[in-house]
Amino acid sequence: MPELPDVALYVEALRSRIVGRPLERLTILNPFVLRSVDPPIDAVRGRAAAGVRRMGKRIVVEFPEDLFLVLHLMIAGRLRWRDAPVGKPGISAKLMLASFEFPNGTVFFTEASSRKRASLQLVKGEAALAAIDRGGLEPLGATLGEFSAALARENHTVKRALTDPRLFSGIGNAYSDEILHAARLSPLKLTQSLDDEEIERLYGATRDTLASWIERLRGRAGGAFPEKVTAFHDEMSVHGRFRAPCPVCGAPVQRIVYAANECNYCARCQTGGRLLADRSLSRLLRDDWPKSIDDL
Repeated sequence: MPELPDVALYVEALRSRIVGRPLERLTILNPFVLRSVDPPIDAVRGRAAAGVRRMGKRIVVEFPEDLFLVLHLMIAGRLRWRDAPVGKPGISAKLMLASFEFPNGTVFFTEASSRKRASLQLVKGEAALAAIDRGGLEPLGATLGEFSAALARENHTVKRALTDPRLFSGIGNAYSDEILHAARLSPLKLTQSLDDEEIERLYGATRDTLASWIERLRGRAGGAFPEKVTAFHDEMSVHGRFRAPCPVCGAPVQRIVYAANECNYCARCQTGGRLLADRSLSRLLRDDWPKSIDDL
């Protein structure tokens, strides 16, 4: 799922291309993507985009008369840009959800999944927009005190807290793995058991990780529209790097598999060498499950 750094890049790319330009045509190519009926989606046709902002993992395009077009990419949703004249966009029709035509080019909203989860809504007024905002704290704009208060609000694992959109805005599975590795914290440590030094370390790691990845992705795009948005990058320390060497200590990266996700971590850097129980493998192996990275 595109997370804060990815969505921030989309927002920058859209802002530089569509703000001040009229939306000449909006075409819904898959009826399941549209999740609102009032105001009607045609209400923004012909209006100039007034701004683009990020709201959690959502992208909000602002139009006059307090109209907001809200796109949620979910897991497999992506945006593509084609300069005018478009001709053949080079995108499979099966992936198409919607298109937004401006004088200088077209934004294509796609989803590479048979389970259509990505969504498009049109709402009127800041109050209606706030009603769909999960309300999480913006990690790059928060003070240490605000960050600490959000962590302590509920007693969950740090991993779950970072990815809870009601607590923190825009952080998902990928960047939470990277943040926790940078902070040298176990993903299963409970938030209310964190001491002041650990909270400060986590706060710094959160800001540094997100900011550095925004800069890295910005540099990689080089001013072009971001086309290769993914949760997996070779430069990541632990996320998606199961069994690869940790860039800090060289120990093999470990994982915990749960539901449709997995959490990656370095046992030596984050858990004092202890292997965390994997719901599937540790139950299967029972007494043969290695307890430490050295046993492994």
